Amino acid sequence: MARVCQVTGKRPMSGNKRSHAMNATKRWFAPNIHSHRFWVASKKRFVALRLSTKGIRLIDKFGIEYFFTKIYPKK
Repeated sequence: MARVCQVTGKRPMSGNKRSHAMNATKRWFAPNIHSHRFWVASKKRFVALRLSTKGIRLIDKFGIEYFFTKIYPKK
Protein backbone atom coordinates (compact mmCIF):
# COMPACT_ATOMS: atom_id res chain seq x y z
CA MET A 1 0.00 0.00 0.00
CA ALA A 2 1.09 3.52 -0.64
CA ARG A 3 2.30 5.65 2.24
CA VAL A 4 -0.39 8.28 1.74
CA CYS A 5 -2.67 9.87 4.34
CA GLN A 6 -6.32 9.38 3.36
CA VAL A 7 -7.39 12.70 4.93
CA THR A 8 -4.62 15.19 4.22
CA GLY A 9 -3.10 13.52 1.14
CA LYS A 10 0.41 13.74 2.57
CA ARG A 11 2.81 11.46 0.70
CA PRO A 12 6.57 10.81 0.70
CA MET A 13 8.68 13.61 -0.69
CA SER A 14 12.31 13.70 -1.75
CA GLY A 15 14.95 16.03 -0.45
CA ASN A 16 18.59 16.21 0.49
CA LYS A 17 20.41 14.82 3.49
CA ARG A 18 23.17 17.23 4.47
CA SER A 19 26.42 16.15 6.08
CA HIS A 20 28.49 18.35 8.37
CA ALA A 21 30.46 19.46 5.29
CA MET A 22 27.12 20.33 3.58
CA ASN A 23 27.45 17.57 0.98
CA ALA A 24 24.03 16.73 -0.43
CA THR A 25 22.74 13.20 -0.95
CA LYS A 26 19.21 12.38 -2.05
CA ARG A 27 16.81 10.85 0.50
CA TRP A 28 13.09 10.38 1.09
CA PHE A 29 11.02 11.99 3.83
CA ALA A 30 8.12 9.68 4.72
CA PRO A 31 4.96 10.92 6.44
CA ASN A 32 4.14 9.59 9.92
CA ILE A 33 1.40 7.14 8.84
CA HIS A 34 -0.68 5.12 11.33
CA SER A 35 -3.52 2.66 10.85
CA HIS A 36 -6.45 3.74 13.01
CA ARG A 37 -10.05 2.57 13.43
CA PHE A 38 -12.83 5.08 13.97
CA TRP A 39 -16.44 4.40 14.97
CA VAL A 40 -18.91 5.92 12.49
CA ALA A 41 -22.19 6.27 14.37
CA SER A 42 -24.33 6.87 11.28
CA LYS A 43 -23.15 3.61 9.68
CA LYS A 44 -22.93 1.72 13.01
CA ARG A 45 -19.54 0.27 12.14
CA PHE A 46 -15.81 0.85 12.42
CA VAL A 47 -13.84 2.34 9.55
CA ALA A 48 -10.11 1.62 9.26
CA LEU A 49 -8.03 4.45 7.81
CA ARG A 50 -4.34 5.05 7.14
CA LEU A 51 -3.67 8.53 8.49
CA SER A 52 -0.84 10.87 9.29
CA THR A 53 -0.78 12.23 12.83
CA LYS A 54 -2.06 15.53 11.41
CA GLY A 55 -5.02 13.64 9.90
CA ILE A 56 -5.82 12.04 13.26
CA ARG A 57 -5.79 15.46 14.92
CA LEU A 58 -8.10 16.86 12.23
CA ILE A 59 -10.59 14.04 12.81
CA ASP A 60 -10.43 14.67 16.56
CA LYS A 61 -11.17 18.34 15.89
CA PHE A 62 -13.93 18.15 13.23
CA GLY A 63 -15.27 14.60 13.72
CA ILE A 64 -15.18 11.49 11.56
CA GLU A 65 -18.54 12.26 9.89
CA TYR A 66 -17.07 15.39 8.28
CA PHE A 67 -14.29 13.42 6.56
CA PHE A 68 -16.23 10.18 6.03
CA THR A 69 -18.34 11.74 3.26
CA LYS A 70 -15.20 13.02 1.51
CA ILE A 71 -13.27 9.76 1.73
CA TYR A 72 -16.19 7.49 0.76
CA PRO A 73 -18.53 9.52 -1.50
CA LYS A 74 -22.02 8.15 -2.13
CA LYS A 75 -22.29 6.01 -5.25
